[in-house]
Amino acid sequence: MRLRPWRAVLSVCCALLVMNGAAACGNAAQAGKDESELRRPVGGPVPERLDADGTTIHVGRKGATGTMHLYEDPRCPVCKVFEGSPGARVLRDSTERGYVSTDYTLASFLDDGLGGGGSKRAVNALRAALEEGHFAAYHEVLYAHQPEESVDGFTTARLLALASKVEGLRGPAFDKAVRTMRYADFVAASEAAMERDGIRGTPSFVLDGELVANGTDETVTTETGMNLTLITRGQEQFGQF
Repeated sequence: MRLRPWRAVLSVCCALLVMNGAAACGNAAQAGKDESELRRPVGGPVPERLDADGTTIHVGRKGATGTMHLYEDPRCPVCKVFEGSPGARVLRDSTERGYVSTDYTLASFLDDGLGGGGSKRAVNALRAALEEGHFAAYHEVLYAHQPEESVDGFTTARLLALASKVEGLRGPAFDKAVRTMRYADFVAASEAAMERDGIRGTPSFVLDGELVANGTDETVTTETGMNLTLITRGQEQFGQF
């Protein structure tokens, strides 16, 4: 977990295990049954929108039975570890299929601890991508091509170049928003929202209002861990689909 600079910006803390042993060690046969029942086809792109609070980016289909809320900083290397993990793929697939939705609060505190403005520029660009309906795809691209934490690598030019990897994202409105930091107010409000929610580092995972993990806890980074986390934390309705 990447801590805020006033806590220890260059330290990675051990993940906090907040699930109890019984929840983490659910019945394997039941878990297999639930996982098989997740595989129903859905059509069309997953809807994306800015929630009424003005800071939470919501990705999910109508009727999803639960919400995983992720707190991330684009410059955070531990966030990149999660985003490249089997657990992240499970969460994306579950969101695609309409079983859960995924909310994002995008922080930018690493700029203050490390210098530069890469996190702020990236959050601004992600907000611009949401306006074009390509937030989730661009979010995935940014983490796949995240520069070294100590390098202020999310420059305007690089953010635009990476946007070219997402079909349909580049255009006059998006490019101008990236170049002019059009969503600077959103960037500041999003960081403030993370602080207000009492989140001390990234990545942090809040499922249906309950903190379930942070850092690289195996309950969210492994395929089995994420499946069990989603199922045992209030997602028993999966079998009804």
